[in-house]
Amino acid sequence: MAPPCGSGRRWMRAVKLTLLLFFLVPMSSVGIRNTNTIFDKKKKLEIQRQLKRLNKPALKTIKSPDGDIIDCVDIKKQPAFDHPLLKNHTIQMRPGSYPEEFLFKESNNVSSNSKPKITQSWHLNGRCPEGTIPIRRTKEEDLLRASSVANYGRQKYNSIPNDDNNAIHEYATLIEEGDTYYGMNADINVWNPHVQEQNEFSLAQFWLAAADNNGVNRDTIEGGVMVYHEMNQDYRTRLFTFWTNNGYQSGCYNLLCPGFVQTDNRLAFGASLEPYSDYGGDQSSVNFFVFKDNVDGHWWLQLGDNFIMGYWPSSLFSILANSATSVTWGGEVINEQRGGQHTTTQMGSGHFAEEGPKRASFFQNLKVIDHEVVLRGPRDNRRIVTHPNCYNLLKGDDFFYYGGPGRSPICP
Repeated sequence: MAPPCGSGRRWMRAVKLTLLLFFLVPMSSVGIRNTNTIFDKKKKLEIQRQLKRLNKPALKTIKSPDGDIIDCVDIKKQPAFDHPLLKNHTIQMRPGSYPEEFLFKESNNVSSNSKPKITQSWHLNGRCPEGTIPIRRTKEEDLLRASSVANYGRQKYNSIPNDDNNAIHEYATLIEEGDTYYGMNADINVWNPHVQEQNEFSLAQFWLAAADNNGVNRDTIEGGVMVYHEMNQDYRTRLFTFWTNNGYQSGCYNLLCPGFVQTDNRLAFGASLEPYSDYGGDQSSVNFFVFKDNVDGHWWLQLGDNFIMGYWPSSLFSILANSATSVTWGGEVINEQRGGQHTTTQMGSGHFAEEGPKRASFFQNLKVIDHEVVLRGPRDNRRIVTHPNCYNLLKGDDFFYYGGPGRSPICP
C-alpha cells in the first residue's frame, strides 16, 4: 500500500532511520548475545569440571612467593588413581630393588662449582606433611588462557628427536640405541633461557623410549627442566615429567594426567626451580636417575641423592613394560618462525657449546643401565642437531655441552 500523499518523504526517512538503527545496534541486542551467553556458560562448566578433576582436596595449602599455590594432597587420593588401570593399585613407597653400583659423583670433565642444592620457591612458606604429596594447583586463568580446556597440560607436539629438519622442532641431543635399556642417569644444568613466543618452549630433558619392530616410537618416559608460558603462564624454569604409551596420541605433563605415582612430599612437579646457573659463575644442576625395579617392574624416578619421587607403574605401558630401546639426552625448542624468521628462543644458557665450562649448558654423568643390568657410560651414540648454526652440541666421554641463542647473524 502506498503512503498517503505528501508524506512520502517522511516515510522514506523513517525507513532509512530504521535500517540505520538496525546496522548500528550491537548484535548482542538482536539474539547473538544469548548464543554467546550459552557458549560462555558451557565453557565455564567445562572449566569447573576440569578444575575439579585436576585439583584434589587439600589437607594443607601453601602460597608460593612466585604466585603458585601448592596443595598438599592425601597420597592415597592423588591423580594417579583416576587411571582405570590403577583403581586397585597398592602404593609402593620404596623400590623393590635398587641398582647397588649406582654412585653419585662429580664428573672430572665438567666444572660444576655448584651452588647449594636445587630448591623450589614454595619451600619458603612451608612444607607438606607426611602422608601427602605437593601438587601445583591449576587455576581458572590457566584454563581460560589455554588453547583447549580439555587438552590442557597434554603434549602439543610429538617430541621424539629425529634427523629431519623440522620447521617446528629444534634439537641438540645425544642418542644411544642398539641395546636393551633398564634405566639412565644425567646431571642436567639449570638455566633460565629466553623464550620468544608464549606458545614456544625451551627445555633440557632425557627421553627413555621403546619402539616396536618397525621402529615406531610407542612409549616414552621423559623428564627435565623447561620454560613454557602456554602451560605455566610465566617464563620461570620448572621441573617437569612426561609419559605416553601410544606415540603421543595421549599422555601429558607432570600429574595433569593420571599415571605417575608420586611418593615424595618435598618437591612438586611443575613448580619453579632455583637457583639458576650464572654465566661465568656458579652452576646449578639436577641429577635425574630412572631405573626399572626388577621385582615389580615399575620405572622409578630419583632426583639428586635422596629424592625418590615415585614411579610409572609397568601396567601403563606395552613395549616399555619390558625395557627401553633408546636413551636420549639434550635440548629442544619450538620454533614458530614468526614473521618468517627463526625464533630468538634460547636453548640451554643461550650460548653455543664451544664456550665451554660455566658458559655453555651441559649434561654430565651420563649413564645407561644396559641388557646386563650394568650401569655404564654411553657407547655407540650419535648426535641429532637439527640446525647447528642456531643450536649445537659438543660431546665428551660421559658429558656434552650444548645450546645456542636461536636467531642471530648465522641463524637468520
